[in-house]
Amino acid sequence: MLYQLYETQRALMSPFSEFASAAAKLYSHPLSPFAHSPMAARFSAGLDLMHRLAKDYEKPEFDIRSVDVDGVDVAVQELVPLERPFCRLLRFKRYTDNPAVLAKMKTQPTVLVVAPLSGHHSTLLRDTVKSLLRDHKVYITDWTDARMVSLDEGPFHLDDYINYVQEFIRHVGADQAHVISVCQPTVPVLAAISLMASRGEPTPRSMTMMGGPIDARKSPTAVNNLAMNKSHSWFENNVIYRVPPNFPGAGRAVYPGFLQHTGFVAMNPDRHLTSHYDYFLDLVRGDDDSAEAHRKFYDEYNAVLDMPAEYYLDTIKTVFQDFALVNGTWQVGEELVRPQDISGTALLTVEGELDDISGAGQTRAAHELCSGIPSSHQYHYDAIGAGHYGIFSGRRWREMVYPEVRSFIAKYDAVPLTATTATSSKPPAARSRSKATT
Repeated sequence: MLYQLYETQRALMSPFSEFASAAAKLYSHPLSPFAHSPMAARFSAGLDLMHRLAKDYEKPEFDIRSVDVDGVDVAVQELVPLERPFCRLLRFKRYTDNPAVLAKMKTQPTVLVVAPLSGHHSTLLRDTVKSLLRDHKVYITDWTDARMVSLDEGPFHLDDYINYVQEFIRHVGADQAHVISVCQPTVPVLAAISLMASRGEPTPRSMTMMGGPIDARKSPTAVNNLAMNKSHSWFENNVIYRVPPNFPGAGRAVYPGFLQHTGFVAMNPDRHLTSHYDYFLDLVRGDDDSAEAHRKFYDEYNAVLDMPAEYYLDTIKTVFQDFALVNGTWQVGEELVRPQDISGTALLTVEGELDDISGAGQTRAAHELCSGIPSSHQYHYDAIGAGHYGIFSGRRWREMVYPEVRSFIAKYDAVPLTATTATSSKPPAARSRSKATT
């Protein structure tokens, strides 16, 4: 019922949002007589803010049309080499008629970015992708809004997520791929690669894990505490709803995006209130650059998707309540997840000093679990001054984190770590140590 009420409210607010937008332009357009009346700037700013608070936010585009490679502007096109009901594998194909740059691009490493399925769309990693495209061939998982997936496609569990990741790794080419997981997918990605290693399949050359809850018991945040202190049945009874009839996925059980968005805002309400007030003042002052930056951020932040209920509840239980990965009890189908079986894949973990979603040490815990990887091929990086989003987007990502990730990938693309060399060079006394980089 709550989902239906939300959709009713959204439908009622839509005309008001459009009216507010039109009225804001009436008080700001230079040819309008109302634009020259007293307080016109404040009226226009207030109406514009009302429009943005009431409007519905659709999934944004990546909108990456070109990228700079060695000083040459290279065209970028989005391709979909593989599509499944709950996810598309996107490739950002680069084109140039510069022979030298083309030859270089062909030899650059292949990176698979596994985006989070945790509320926001994969476009949240736009800055991550844009940076990577300068030096890599880039693929990314583009998860589908569950309300757009017909019930005929069946449920989607955490095990299915892992199977998708494995399929995408195989499609890209496990023996030449470098996998980057950001936040939520660090856990299922580690499980996927662990299972591949246990079966004797080729595994990626490297895996980079950024700000994820590998061991959510360490430095628990407000997000962790909620998941750990509420029962599994509480989540099932309080945050799971059926998709209304006006969507292709009508009847599907989901964790709705609007509830997730409410939770995001509730974590830092003062910050969002201040940001919107600053936006109002920027409009009044005519500071178009600051106002546009606000729009871009909230166009992304306010665009959310529904998560399949089965996947969400599986994640709560497996990652935040049973701690099955770190306890060694996680089974996917009939197979036990054994990170210690990974030996031919180098490991880099990244944490933000001020991360309030994945606390300090949660991602770094992967090093102890991956005891089959020699300590000389394990690295950790702490991004000083970076919050959760800062480790994959913004200035700190571009200036601090990305150079570390680029160097790490380049090292193991030039000289891949193989299971044979890893086993022969593994110092038994140092198996659980991680090498820190600064």
